[in-house]
Amino acid sequence: MTIWDGIIWGGAALTLAGVAGLVWCIVTASRAKARKLDDDAMRAVMRKVVTVNMAALGASVFGLMFVVLGIMLGR
Repeated sequence: MTIWDGIIWGGAALTLAGVAGLVWCIVTASRAKARKLDDDAMRAVMRKVVTVNMAALGASVFGLMFVVLGIMLGR
């Protein structure tokens, strides 16, 4: 296993962690909608969801960049 293989697998793991975060955001937002919370409670839930969503998107982007970088430089 070379360093490039490590970058590829690390990037894949980071991407999967980001996708798991996105799934958590979807589930949390749909549960909050189903509970029919009042406006203030819904805003509090959505504020947390948006923060996690942006972090998960960032993790997915960086993970995919590492995968592409490892593939391009490893060959």
